[in-house]
Amino acid sequence: MKKKFTLEIASPCSENFDKMIPNSSGSFCDSCMKNVIDLSGKTNSEVARFVAETKDKNICARLKVTQLEEEFQYNETSRINNFKYAAVAASVLITSNIAAQEKIPVKTEIACTKPNSYTLGKVAYSQVAEKEILITIKGKLLEAKTNRPLNKETYPNLNLTINDSQNAVKINPETGDFSIVAQVLESSKTFMVTITGSDYYLSKEIAFTKKAVKGSILNQNIIIAAEELTKIYIAGGLGINYNGNK
Repeated sequence: MKKKFTLEIASPCSENFDKMIPNSSGSFCDSCMKNVIDLSGKTNSEVARFVAETKDKNICARLKVTQLEEEFQYNETSRINNFKYAAVAASVLITSNIAAQEKIPVKTEIACTKPNSYTLGKVAYSQVAEKEILITIKGKLLEAKTNRPLNKETYPNLNLTINDSQNAVKINPETGDFSIVAQVLESSKTFMVTITGSDYYLSKEIAFTKKAVKGSILNQNIIIAAEELTKIYIAGGLGINYNGNK
């Protein structure tokens, strides 16, 4: 059975997520003494799986505004049906084993005038792994319309990561400068940049050419439109609105 739902934030929280204590699933809020789960960087399927596993719990979460406009779904299975199918499978297995034990093997002799010829051996296949390389990407984060750094008052505490790495670097708020070591496939023509701030989030694919990498260093500015940055809320309580079953 498919369960469809949307997410709701009835009372957005004004606490600063960046000042909370980070942990494996989000950050701990000293104000309400609860863990705030960071769902802002999750895919739809990851959010749906999280909700399916925690639907009976009271959750505080960090979300992108766009996630409040999306519909999610997950498959809900009946435990009773699962037990029934397991019992049937076990019964069939037991019956089959008993029947097998009761059978007496019959010896037969087969005359073959000409033996068949076979080639025996272990099947092998070769798999070529794509080589990964480390490069240092240096440049500036600039706003597309002004070709200047993003306003540090509107977009404070901006950090940058490449290809979902845990290695985040802080962007200089005055100049937009950054320098980050990134792991990319040797054949790559793009890398995924993720920009996060106190209340904003952006994940975007950036094109580059291998010829531009000189001595493991790529000098390249990252230019984005300010409206590409998605506003993030912190929920005082995550509401789940079910839209019916199919």
